[in-house]
Amino acid sequence: MLREKKPPAPPDIAGDAPVTAAAVEAVFDGCYDFESRELHIGGDVGRKVRLCFIDGLVSGSDVAEQVIKPLTDPERFAGVTDVKAVIAMLLGGSVYVYTAKSRTKLGEMAGDLLNGFCALIFDAERTAVTFEVKSQQRRSVEAPKEEKVVKGAKDAFVETMKTNTTLVRRKLRNAHLKIREFNLGERADTAATLVYIEGFTNEGIVAEASRRLSKIKVEGALTSAVIEENIVDNPRSPFPQVISTERSDKFCMNILEGRVGILVDGLPLGFLAPGTFSQFMKVPEDHSSHFLVASTLTLLRYFSVALTLLAPAFYVAVAMYHQEMIPTRLMQSMIEAKQQVPFPTAVEVLMMLLAFEILQEAGIRMPSPIGETVSIIGALIVGQSAVEASVVSPVVVVVIALAGIAGYTMPNQDMGAALRLCRFLLVAAAIALGMFGIALGCAALLYHLASLESFGVPYMTPFAGGEGRHFSRALLRHSMTDKRDRDPELKTGDGGEAKL
Repeated sequence: MLREKKPPAPPDIAGDAPVTAAAVEAVFDGCYDFESRELHIGGDVGRKVRLCFIDGLVSGSDVAEQVIKPLTDPERFAGVTDVKAVIAMLLGGSVYVYTAKSRTKLGEMAGDLLNGFCALIFDAERTAVTFEVKSQQRRSVEAPKEEKVVKGAKDAFVETMKTNTTLVRRKLRNAHLKIREFNLGERADTAATLVYIEGFTNEGIVAEASRRLSKIKVEGALTSAVIEENIVDNPRSPFPQVISTERSDKFCMNILEGRVGILVDGLPLGFLAPGTFSQFMKVPEDHSSHFLVASTLTLLRYFSVALTLLAPAFYVAVAMYHQEMIPTRLMQSMIEAKQQVPFPTAVEVLMMLLAFEILQEAGIRMPSPIGETVSIIGALIVGQSAVEASVVSPVVVVVIALAGIAGYTMPNQDMGAALRLCRFLLVAAAIALGMFGIALGCAALLYHLASLESFGVPYMTPFAGGEGRHFSRALLRHSMTDKRDRDPELKTGDGGEAKL
């Protein structure tokens, strides 16, 4: 049995503790990847300095060639005896590193080491000079895997912050593009950035996003839910209120519409706010296709939303309560198929919905080649076997399959998951009250969506809010010659109000 033993308190690095070699070694005591060695400035054994770095976070060759080699060059520091002069020379470019910082606080220096810097510590001055020599061992930029690209850029975000901000800078070559840094996590210090166009993006949205990011209090920002649930207006709602994407082109397109973007170090995703319902129905390819084609596909997605939500519930309500709505010949066919099925309609539908969700979850969790096989073969075998064994009727299989396929048209997985959850609730309402239950469920769903806001913007805009002046913008894609590429409901600057 383990005895309760309070762990020793770690060294205090949050305050203004001075920088010394002993203090740094105490902070990283027990870390096998912490490296420390003594160097002689200009090869003079009388002038010593302590070099520290975290192995793996830095490039060993860069440390050797860009820091150690010039530091130990006798001619470079010949005649320089004062430590302050040596520090000034290091900051002035005596070593071949493009980023150099002077640190007098232990916490700042420790943060640099954890971000891929090496440090030269001068105990006499209680000062450290840190140089950025980050390791290049990182995942390269690849095509998006979760969001399929038909016509568009094939460079997706990766886990490295600077790579992601570089992708944004290359697409948005604007001197007013601002990238503000925040630190998230009380134990795992994670860098996050807020991206927006100064003078164009609504100042109220920028200020609110900055306030919410600065108020995040978590142990570490290692998952997307940490960001989403801490910055949305209503975290209890199943509907997503910020847009997450791995596509850099989609991220930049939304920045140009007046939204703010959030990038987090370690997450291959970008977050966009405000997120409205109509925005989740759009894909970047809408701007790459002819406006008539894009408008038709957008309307098809809205039709798919209604189909995936209402098809199972409508079938349950008609089959259980409103048989008079079914044409006679179809009714006869349904009765013949239903005679050998031992379960009532409600149980049939719920069983098939659960089976569909289980197959989908299995396909996601299994390795890619096996998961696709399991999903396809499993669906065929389960559906056909269930019909042949008279466990469910063929009509139920068709209705559930149609609703499931319609749900796959959703461009955003979070929105698709929320719709699947609402589908179960509407089926339950139909089982209880028939068409009246569906009407009540739809009214409750619309009330919930209309009550949501995202950073001060109504969630159902332009369907609710804004007096419906831009209603067609949500359903149709206008010709690029007829409009500027921005969302009117965001009240952007450069010709419009810049404050909420």
